[in-house]
Amino acid sequence: MPGTVVVGTQWGDEGKGKLTDVLAEDMDMVVRYQGGHNAGHTIVVGEQKFAFRLVPSGVLHPGIVNVIGNGVVVDPRVLLSEIETLATRNVDTTQLVVSGNAHLVMPYHQELDVLFERHLGDNKLGTTKGGIGPAYADKALRVGLRVQDLLDQKIFRQKLEVVLKEKLAVMAKVYNRLGPTADDICDEYLGEIAPRLAPRIVDSVHLIHTALEAGKKVMFEGAQATFLDLDHGTYPFVTSSNPVAGGACAGAGVGPRDIDRIIGITKTYMTRVGSGPFPTELFDETGDLLIERGVEFGTNTGRRRRPGWFDAVMLRQAARLNSLSDVFLTKLDVLDTLPTLKVCVAYDIDGERVTHMPYHQSDLHKAVPVYEELPGWQTDITSCRTMDELPKAARDYILFLAEQGGVPISYVGVGPDRLATIQVG
Repeated sequence: MPGTVVVGTQWGDEGKGKLTDVLAEDMDMVVRYQGGHNAGHTIVVGEQKFAFRLVPSGVLHPGIVNVIGNGVVVDPRVLLSEIETLATRNVDTTQLVVSGNAHLVMPYHQELDVLFERHLGDNKLGTTKGGIGPAYADKALRVGLRVQDLLDQKIFRQKLEVVLKEKLAVMAKVYNRLGPTADDICDEYLGEIAPRLAPRIVDSVHLIHTALEAGKKVMFEGAQATFLDLDHGTYPFVTSSNPVAGGACAGAGVGPRDIDRIIGITKTYMTRVGSGPFPTELFDETGDLLIERGVEFGTNTGRRRRPGWFDAVMLRQAARLNSLSDVFLTKLDVLDTLPTLKVCVAYDIDGERVTHMPYHQSDLHKAVPVYEELPGWQTDITSCRTMDELPKAARDYILFLAEQGGVPISYVGVGPDRLATIQVG
């Protein structure tokens, strides 16, 4: 089956939007399979910059069907706002659809997200406070409202009144706050949102399989990344869903045999947002330079990301967890001015050299990176379009990362624009 999964291999912000946009030209359908509007994808086309939150990254290519899958939690207000913004920029969204089985982010989810994060104090998780976690929690508790519920006012109100009774009690008794009323929510979601969203609600599983069975090319796009995965990430500093490639099966309703390629997106250095362990984190001028040259600020939140040297231990683990077929290496140009580059090839944990990710959180927190140093190239590479045009030091760095990760590198990004991409081999 002609299915391709695009997955981040670090803590997000690797450039998934760019790769999806680059590959989408040859696709018939792009499917977002998990996450919510907490994950921003940035795409640069010429002089224009687009920041997506829920809309799949294939929307900039005419004729492609873009699907928000059942594994996504959808804030309909954010989605409709994105659609409106794209319309003002003459982007056609007529082929953008949303799964009826996707769950809705409700106003009380966002309120509870803010209250709970504030309640944690110094132990806060660093969420975007968009209600994503509470929405997924309600999904697991089987009290969530789904996109399809917008099509039946009676069912919507019945489900809402059941869950809202408990939510309002928690807000009042635990946080001393009043929450939204059922009437207010129904007026907005049924009166304003449902009529606008209804034409886009589909049976996404049937739609996707019809495309696959017809031999059409389908790309499955994840949000966040491997080490923010609820099961395999640096828990509890993770997201509330499964960004790993296996998450595409559940989040889009396809089987493993429907997928024949899994591309990992890997930045040439590391960043993460919010709290959590980070063995190669930099607190010096080099870290500041990576932030400045890489413009490492959250697409949605504007938060400054935490920078660090490349971690090959994490790439090896990501290759295992996702069964990566190849890697898209992004932001090589950010390293242009550095005389020396460091790559973490192992961890020192209590005097023992470890070359794989430790499963125990305490070991990861005290892991000391073991570095190998490589020479930088100190040359502007943003105009390079072939491997031969790159300086030898840049080619050597690429080959070293591929060797350390055990996965071939198929593309290299040398700038934010979709054309600033080198195909390897």
